[in-house]
Amino acid sequence: MYQRTLRSCIAANGIGVHSGSPVKIWINPAPANTGIVFRRRINGVLKSIPASIDHVIDTRLSTCLGLEDVKIGMVEHLLSAIAGLGIDNLFIDIEDDELPIMDGSAAPYIFLLQSAGIKEQCEAEKVFLVVKKKIQVGNEKQYCSIEPHNGFRVEFKIEFDHPSFNAENQTAIFDFSSTTYLTSLCRARTFGFEKDRELYKKQNLALGSSLDNAVVLSENSIMNDRGLRYYDEFVRHKILDAIGDCYLLGYPIIGHFKGFKSGHTLNNQLLNMLLADKDSYELTTNVDVALYQEPDNIISPQVVSHLQSESIKSQHEVEA
Repeated sequence: MYQRTLRSCIAANGIGVHSGSPVKIWINPAPANTGIVFRRRINGVLKSIPASIDHVIDTRLSTCLGLEDVKIGMVEHLLSAIAGLGIDNLFIDIEDDELPIMDGSAAPYIFLLQSAGIKEQCEAEKVFLVVKKKIQVGNEKQYCSIEPHNGFRVEFKIEFDHPSFNAENQTAIFDFSSTTYLTSLCRARTFGFEKDRELYKKQNLALGSSLDNAVVLSENSIMNDRGLRYYDEFVRHKILDAIGDCYLLGYPIIGHFKGFKSGHTLNNQLLNMLLADKDSYELTTNVDVALYQEPDNIISPQVVSHLQSESIKSQHEVEA
């Protein structure tokens, strides 16, 4: 199995969910063994931040990377899409300090990446991180863990006291594959409660949030006119987030991630603990292809249908 990048560059416009300001990003191919590298454009100069667990500086409501005087927030949705398509090497340029929220899911990013085309880099084999023993952080009220498994499995459970949540829609488990990600996960949107809006605004957070980029819950119901995209969209989005956070390890995972009421902070603690214990994992190119299904270089019909029906207007351009 070989590493992957894009065939061409692609750009997109959107809104920063926390700043509320317009944001433009450029996603570019990168050489083999580069990894995913964010580059902040300041006064015409690009300053790099590798997408690495070492550079996480904030986990309030999203995952934010920082290095020296540069920071880039809201990286988890794009990283989740990159992981979903099995891409290893990219340069991602941005002129602001957070990525655009798009529609609150990873589907617009999937569309952009597949529109640019995915290229195999036959000069370099794909490297996997294989979990060798169980690691867990948190307590009985809130925790996440990762343990050995023949493949990549993500399991999550949430608990909210609200009429929109029930026993059937707060637990989910998925065995990772391109088909599963494209059809069952990438369209799940972030969610929040209307009652928390003023508190976030006082902290200069979620200034750009709206019904166009999140599922918003009032005291008794879902405020979005079209309701949910999946009956258990809430927990599926938590899985989408966890996949993005886990890709900060720098490699696709062979292991079983479990989360119980976990979020970006606990996810980050878990990954740091995993890397700190050298006996808990190994890096290898020797992985059975059947354990890690390669994504097809085809835009999922479900994603295309979603983009059309929801009228998402993420502008993109392919550069030579």
